[in-house]
Amino acid sequence: MTDEPGTRPLGGSIVLVGTPIGNLGDLSRRAVATLSGADVAYCEDTRRTRALLSHAGVTGVPLRSMHAHNERDRAAEAVAAALGGATVAVVTDAGMPGISDPGGAVVAAAIEAGVPVSVVPGPSAALAALVLSGLPADRFTFEGFLPRSGTARRERIAAIAGSEATSVCFEAPGRVAGTLADLAGACGPERQVAVARELTKVHEEVWRGTLADAVTWAGAAEPRGEIVLVVGPASRTRAAVADGEIREALERRLGAGERTRGAVDAVAAELGVPRRRVYQLAVGPAVTPGGPVGPAAP
Repeated sequence: MTDEPGTRPLGGSIVLVGTPIGNLGDLSRRAVATLSGADVAYCEDTRRTRALLSHAGVTGVPLRSMHAHNERDRAAEAVAAALGGATVAVVTDAGMPGISDPGGAVVAAAIEAGVPVSVVPGPSAALAALVLSGLPADRFTFEGFLPRSGTARRERIAAIAGSEATSVCFEAPGRVAGTLADLAGACGPERQVAVARELTKVHEEVWRGTLADAVTWAGAAEPRGEIVLVVGPASRTRAAVADGEIREALERRLGAGERTRGAVDAVAAELGVPRRRVYQLAVGPAVTPGGPVGPAAP
């Protein structure tokens, strides 16, 4: 039986394949089988993926580069191949595609085109660091790489400071000490943190302690390699802060010209209260820059 003219051949799909974050022994048998059977593999760095395939004994799979600068074009190309009946594998240099790495655009394009998408789970630096940190893991937020500067960075760090969930973020070598100092300034010096370095590799290390001690530790010798920061949740001891105190803090910041979102993040961090509570007060009873707080006008 053959397909009717103009229809999509059967069997085409996109498969996201998790790859080792350091230790090649973590490549699963299913991942090897999937890569062996792929018609084409899209990857961040063809040289690194070729070395991985060689280690696994996989040969003959064409490789196409897909990185931050060409992901949208390559996503369209990958989906077109799947529409033509190909099994398209998507991998990154390490970990899961789409997690602070290319992959998300391919999935979105595939879903829009009606192409089946599946996943072969694999190692994750974020989850590995979280479970090794010893910090609460029942609720956590993955922040990826924090913005390097400006308002966006301040808002994200303020959100971490006020969060009652553990926060996980990546950081580049050379920026760890500065980020820890910024976190200490927003979260307070006693907030717990874990710094995971080179996970699953020969020189794997997890440092645990307060943000104040972490700043000293990182300042003495900037950690090298792949870094994951795990910041403990905010204390709930300040839950009794009065609504009036929150509104006054909002008034000061709004009166100084801050945008609502930034003011909410900053006040949540400053007073150690949940961001949701501050936001509800900001959008509920009117908070007027430089003026009294009262019921919102009907």
